[in-house]
Amino acid sequence: MVGCFACFKPAGEEEEEARWLPSASRRRGHSLRLSCSSSTRRQTGGNAAAAPEISSSSRARAFTYGELAAATDNFRAECLLGEGGFGRVYRGRLESGQVVAVKQLDRDGAQGNREFVVEVLMLSLLHHPNLVNLVGYCADGEQRLLVYEYMALGSLADHLLLPGASIMTPAPAPLSWETRMRVALGAARGLEYLHETANPPVIYRDLKSSNVLLDDALCPKLSDFGLAKLGPVGDRSPRVMGTYGYCSPEYVRAGNLTVKTDVYSFGVLLLELVTGRRAVDSSRPPAEQLLVAWAKPMLRDSKRYRELADPLLRGEFPERDLKQAVAVAAMCLQDEASARPLMSDAAVTLQYLAEAATVSSTSAPAPTTS
Repeated sequence: MVGCFACFKPAGEEEEEARWLPSASRRRGHSLRLSCSSSTRRQTGGNAAAAPEISSSSRARAFTYGELAAATDNFRAECLLGEGGFGRVYRGRLESGQVVAVKQLDRDGAQGNREFVVEVLMLSLLHHPNLVNLVGYCADGEQRLLVYEYMALGSLADHLLLPGASIMTPAPAPLSWETRMRVALGAARGLEYLHETANPPVIYRDLKSSNVLLDDALCPKLSDFGLAKLGPVGDRSPRVMGTYGYCSPEYVRAGNLTVKTDVYSFGVLLLELVTGRRAVDSSRPPAEQLLVAWAKPMLRDSKRYRELADPLLRGEFPERDLKQAVAVAAMCLQDEASARPLMSDAAVTLQYLAEAATVSSTSAPAPTTS
């Protein structure tokens, strides 16, 4: 087994995490710690980050590259689930029989060793029903891989932003209003945990529909924590990390990163759930390509809220509930960060909407047959 690996960060970042991780691990009962050997400091002139060591008592298991190659049938193309900024993701089966998703770092990709280490550290400490579970990791030689619980239904983007039907393949059924509100509630609770339960708070920084994964019961779980920062206020940096279309104005404009940056991203996600549109869609006319810009005139006028409803819903939602969901999105998308709500406040409203949608769906009369 591989017990530790090198982490390279800008000077100062390792000190921030080193201050936090030991105390946080004690609070949550994990033995996750940062350590840095004298040889490592000598090799790097004393400027390298501490090498995180994940002990055997951590929930994250250390795998060898050979174990994960065997689990994925040597990363066979038929096992490929998808590809993102970190690298390719494969479906695998461990010797125990557990089905997992194995994410392999692309060494030429946008994300690197630092993001890998941050994700292992964060998900080894943070546990919530709406955060994806990290089964383990591999830091074998130059190989960097992450092993997650397998989320059978893929990402929210796969289900919400549906492709058109063809003669041979009809379009899958769109998500119901009830399911959309339950997904929104789960994502809100995940962020609420990061912002208001984790100590110190965690700024997720990369909320988007492709990072919200769904299990076989359509329970949403946030994934991909490589860009996460300790909060409630993060770095001020001219380099904006995140996804275009989801980043808040103050973060794009001045690099101001706070938990309210995540709240803005959640507003975009909720708008996607309501409208069925992508945050950025270059296939649409220029005025409609950026979802928030297109929706802003309607968000300012409650009489136009219904215009935002996804046509695929076919009007099968309570009018009042639609207005409340859009109102939550509008509050989250306020230009001023201080005007945005806490995620716990958004979750309260979404819980009501999810429960109301469940009652509505179960009480609806069954279709008559002749």
